[in-house]
Amino acid sequence: MINSFTLQDSSLNNTIIAIFLIALLIMIFYFGFKMVEMAYVMKYKKPLYNHFYLKLKRLNPNQKSVLKNNFYFFSKLNHKQKRYFEHRVAEFIKDKTFIGRDGLLMTDEVKVLISATAVMLTFGFRDFYIGLIDKVFVYPNPFYSTTNKNHHKGEFNPKLKSIVFSWEDFKHGYNVGDDNLNLGIHEFAHAIHLNSIKERDVSSTIFKDSFNELTTLLSNNKSLRDKLIASKYFRAYAYENQFEFLAVLVEYFFETPKEFQSQFPKIYSKVKQMLNFNYASY
Repeated sequence: MINSFTLQDSSLNNTIIAIFLIALLIMIFYFGFKMVEMAYVMKYKKPLYNHFYLKLKRLNPNQKSVLKNNFYFFSKLNHKQKRYFEHRVAEFIKDKTFIGRDGLLMTDEVKVLISATAVMLTFGFRDFYIGLIDKVFVYPNPFYSTTNKNHHKGEFNPKLKSIVFSWEDFKHGYNVGDDNLNLGIHEFAHAIHLNSIKERDVSSTIFKDSFNELTTLLSNNKSLRDKLIASKYFRAYAYENQFEFLAVLVEYFFETPKEFQSQFPKIYSKVKQMLNFNYASY
């Protein structure tokens, strides 16, 4: 009996030691990787990697058809990028609650095009879910907002973790693709901006730090500020505050990227760095 218990105790101790050593090795690997990635981020201003999935999710045939036929950005991607993009759209749809208002049905078209917009903006991110959004409300037309007692085409409410769109105006943003007005991009840019302030993942950190670099660049460069305003390239609404400025920059980044890059290469470069994506090259 004594020998039996001794053997059992010895076996248990060996198991505990083995588990402890495995856990220690995992911790060493994790913190080692974090240090390597931190050095990489500081040097290159981008994550060490963006895409790693154990299994790629797929959209159903109708959803895939909507993505292929109605979302131009998707057609510009290579085969591997398309699979990653489809996976992220499927995951975004699954992660968020879509709610139609005033009789609007939540069709595959509505869910896919809204989700694809979010995924497009975060395609250079590792974490693409935008944690400050739980619910997506969609109205047929401009809606009355109880937040500021006015009619809106779209809004982002971080307190309620919700983003709201007028479907009519959301679609107009893609029907006219080069007028630098895109409701979906604008509102998701607000959400990504505030999410980057709240979160500490690598992509949020790069986004936040890059925007700070941009504001410092503009603060210290009067000639660039004067050129920016005199050009009238960006609409006047961009100068309301820093949040609207960023949202408008992101709209222009996707709507007229080559003109943006040509007129203001330093500003374009900072937006590219924020999003870890060079849209002008596609």
